[in-house]
Amino acid sequence: MAGLYAITPEDPDTHRLAEKLTAAIAGGARLFQYRNKSPDRAARRTQAESLLGLCRDAGATLIVNDDLELALAIGADGVHLGRDDGSVAAARARLGERKLLGVSCYDSIELARAGVAQGADYVAFGSAFASPTKPSAVRAPTALFTQARAELRVPIVAIGGITPENAPIIIEAGADAIAVITAVFGAVDTAAAAAAFCRHFQRGQT
Repeated sequence: MAGLYAITPEDPDTHRLAEKLTAAIAGGARLFQYRNKSPDRAARRTQAESLLGLCRDAGATLIVNDDLELALAIGADGVHLGRDDGSVAAARARLGERKLLGVSCYDSIELARAGVAQGADYVAFGSAFASPTKPSAVRAPTALFTQARAELRVPIVAIGGITPENAPIIIEAGADAIAVITAVFGAVDTAAAAAAFCRHFQRGQT
């Protein structure tokens, strides 16, 4: 996995969120994470299924944040787990080998090593920069991405405060993908915002 990793904001309006996701796809995004902490499981499932359908139609990937049961129920492309979201090894066993499994590692190479050993397909470090979504989040230094790139044999994801302007710093440090919420879904022009991120990876391929 590589490129823009667009994480959906929490929005009870599925139509509005679907329009934003469609615009992000138009801008070049092909990797999404559905993030919704609502206690209403039925509403989350309905919304997730709607977004998964859009992703399927576009040939895009949808990973569910923090909810293995939801990911399995809707047939999502994978799940992303945080530190307190259960055993990585157990999730791997239930997902099988064909689904994607990502883990949040914050500022810890040790968590990344453990996650990979238990079957994670990718690891995420952050906050790469000051984050408007999680202003109190620990910071992951650029040197950590360089270390992870040299040591681990799985894709490295950067998250937290990433913009089109500072993205090259973290990509050069070793990130394969950049995960963003506000910089894409909070933009006035979602398609243009997604395209601005995707261009950094297109340049790297030429």
